[in-house]
Amino acid sequence: MTVPTSPTPNRISGIYFDGRSSRDRAATLLVMGEQVILSVQPEGSAAQLEERWTLAQLGIEPPLARVRRVIRLPNGGRFETLDDASVSALEALTGRNKGLNRVRRIEGSWALTLGALVMLGAFVWGFLTFGLPALARSASKATPSSVLASFDREAINLLDNGSFMSPSQLSAARQAQIQKEFTEVKRWAGGAYPYRLLLRNGEPESDKGGGFGIGANAFALPNGTIVMTDQLVDLAQSDRELMGVLAHETGHVTHRHALSSVYQGLGLTLLGTAITGDLISAGTFAAAVPTALLKNGYSRQAETQSDEVAGQYLKEKYGTTKPLRDILARLEKDDKAAKESDIKQGSSTDDMLQTHPGTAQRLTHLREIEQAGK
Repeated sequence: MTVPTSPTPNRISGIYFDGRSSRDRAATLLVMGEQVILSVQPEGSAAQLEERWTLAQLGIEPPLARVRRVIRLPNGGRFETLDDASVSALEALTGRNKGLNRVRRIEGSWALTLGALVMLGAFVWGFLTFGLPALARSASKATPSSVLASFDREAINLLDNGSFMSPSQLSAARQAQIQKEFTEVKRWAGGAYPYRLLLRNGEPESDKGGGFGIGANAFALPNGTIVMTDQLVDLAQSDRELMGVLAHETGHVTHRHALSSVYQGLGLTLLGTAITGDLISAGTFAAAVPTALLKNGYSRQAETQSDEVAGQYLKEKYGTTKPLRDILARLEKDDKAAKESDIKQGSSTDDMLQTHPGTAQRLTHLREIEQAGK
């Protein structure tokens, strides 16, 4: 390779390291055309050193902000200098580090740096808003049934330790009646899931600490286990309302909302479980399922999809979505006497900022489902 000649000698002051010790010595690098002369000053027992090379033999390391420029020498040593302008001139002369020098110019521009930060922020927001949910949905669909079963088993073991709920106080006859009616709901829901309904008291055992009571509630675990509390049964004024709730929960199962919610809430750590079917990992992470479901809830899309499932069931079975609307109103007000008309629509700004659909929005959607096709 022929190196262009420099019109005038270029003297660069700096320090020299011989590559064998950490001691530095004052030195000068003189560039004359294609020739380079290194002159190292004597120090202590070290004599003056002078070596010559061609410019093509030098290695010029890319620039780093506020760090001395480094020129690698053929003898294994290195020459460092604060004279960035001279080293940059050598880079331009030899055509070295063109792309990296553009990056350096970008780093030196406040406007470009600010723009890059804005773009990074937008990327992170987009990933968390759209990318991570999409990955979570894909992972939930790919999770094998053996892992789903492990999630359900481990989650129920945790919930049944007395810190969150306790055995149902409903009579055996009342429990049998609810189980009988649920048989029709799970037959209608399909999806080849081993549905089972667990009835529990939503208050923890008195001698257990560290948990929290789940009160009037119903939730579905990934493999089709649905838990419904005595408090929710007491809040209902008819079994139609309870079946509407249970149909809603089967929608979460068939769309794998519970698993998506857990994956999204706990991040990418669990994605490996979905891909590998690692039962040990599944059992370990399953302990996070109840808290993720009970505290974080579901997204707008998940609740809307499950309301559509429940709405379709209620329309086919009873010709109306009112049973589910009624019990949603009572749940919102925590009042057995509450009515659908007691739920007021929030402002459009509040609705837009909510990550979960408000009860008023859900009631409106259920009324729309009932009106559709009439």
